[in-house]
Amino acid sequence: MMMYMEVRMGDVMVRKQIYLPRQQNQLVKRLAKQRGVSEAEVIRQALKREAEMSAPVVRDSKRALDEIIAFARSLREHSELMQGEPIRWNRQELYEERESRWFEKDEGG
Repeated sequence: MMMYMEVRMGDVMVRKQIYLPRQQNQLVKRLAKQRGVSEAEVIRQALKREAEMSAPVVRDSKRALDEIIAFARSLREHSELMQGEPIRWNRQELYEERESRWFEKDEGG
C-alpha cells in the first residue's frame, strides 16, 4: 500500500518504509532532535546532499567523446605541433620534478 502526502506547492511525498541498523536509527533520532526536525526530514536532507555531491551526468557523452577524438586528430594537421622529439618521462622523474618545485617555494625560491 502506498500512501501519498502533499506538501509545499504541489510536491507529492511518497511513503517509504526502510530498515536501518540500530546504530543508524539512533543517529537519525539524535540528529532529528538536535535539528528540531522529523527523522524523515533528516533522511531527506541526507539524500539531497548525496545527490548534490554525486558526479554530474554527462549528457550525450558519445558526441562529446567524438568531439574530443576529432580535436585530437585535427592536431595532426598542425605540423608545428609535431616538431621535435616527444617528451618522455617516468613516474619517479615526474614526482621528483614536482617535489623540487614545491620545496623551492617552501624555501622562499
